[in-house]
Amino acid sequence: MTHILKGKKIVLGITGSIAAYKACHIIRGLIKKGAEVQVVITPAGKEFITPITLSALTSKPVISEFFAQRDGTWNSHVDLGLWADAMLIAPATASTIGKMANGIADNMLVTTYLSAKAPVFVAPAMDLDMYAHPSTQRNLETLRSYGNHIIEPQTGELASHLVGKGRMEEPENIIRHLEKYFADKEGDLKGRTILITAGPTYEKIDPVRFIGNYSSGKMGFALADECAGRGAKVILVTGPVQLQTYFPVQRYNVESAQQMHDTVLGLFGNVDAVILSAAVADYTPAQVAEEKIKREKTGNMTLDLKPTEDIAACLGRLKAADSPRTLLVGFALETNDEQHNAEDKLERKNLDFIVLNSLRDKGAGFRCDTNKISIIDREGKTDYPLKDKSEVAADIVDHLVEVLKSK
Repeated sequence: MTHILKGKKIVLGITGSIAAYKACHIIRGLIKKGAEVQVVITPAGKEFITPITLSALTSKPVISEFFAQRDGTWNSHVDLGLWADAMLIAPATASTIGKMANGIADNMLVTTYLSAKAPVFVAPAMDLDMYAHPSTQRNLETLRSYGNHIIEPQTGELASHLVGKGRMEEPENIIRHLEKYFADKEGDLKGRTILITAGPTYEKIDPVRFIGNYSSGKMGFALADECAGRGAKVILVTGPVQLQTYFPVQRYNVESAQQMHDTVLGLFGNVDAVILSAAVADYTPAQVAEEKIKREKTGNMTLDLKPTEDIAACLGRLKAADSPRTLLVGFALETNDEQHNAEDKLERKNLDFIVLNSLRDKGAGFRCDTNKISIIDREGKTDYPLKDKSEVAADIVDHLVEVLKSK
């Protein structure tokens, strides 16, 4: 995944909460993504976690007081506020939130906050009664009115089942908030809407049986996260898989090829690009039994299959007629005559480019965490080595961005 936080300077404020130990996980996560972290800790915060631990993680001295204890050096909160690309206070106690809301500048953290020119993110951490108290809620609303970003525990797909009101959001979700903020501001797909299909389709034979394939959906979900991580609004239409995206997306769950066809065509009109990575069934049973077919009653069984709607071909026709600027990206999973078949599909379905992978390449295709692809367009063919699917997604989206720029 593209690291939107690479090179970003983050001031991490730590206050006197039992959740202070989670700051270590936040620091590790930010540094892993290429950010530079400077810790500012309150005197109460040092009662919960030692500065030496934090300094070891950041490779920077931890700032706590206005003057350094050893030599009396002045720690400039103004310079620190100007240095930062973002300030994150996590955990933020009720006391610190109150001081921030009312401008009580009695420690280094709050004075740095008041000097900050960068966006500020606040992750509250306290017990439920303190969180629910009207004064705390008023202070949080005041911070929101100042333009601060309040990171509270989420509900739904992104939430840990352990978090609740008042408890600090989990470190990975806090980092995700920062990533999404910078992606929306700076990503090379900012303002774009990308429609992506992923996973298999299941074609019912009877209420308990279906025709399907081995697609895991991993490639499509990696593409969804890559696009969202670059600032795009992502619409994900997925067959039945047990996967979640890292970033929030607009998700539609479907089962059959017909459902995917109808959903995609209904969404097509207002998107900048469509990436068709789903493994859609080419055939579906002509008749679906209303009850489970009993083995002992049938003996040999013959299925009458009919072709499904070709989603790529339908979109290619719509593109030719009404949406010439909409970018269409197809996938071709082949077992023989790979390049010829992919080039034929590129032309027949009016695609802008096609991603080719072969089941003859070890580590490529279904159920793998890796993939080996070639990107084929009307200018030629570019081969890529075997990579993790998140890295493959980055290669595909790099090409997508370049084509979008040329349109």
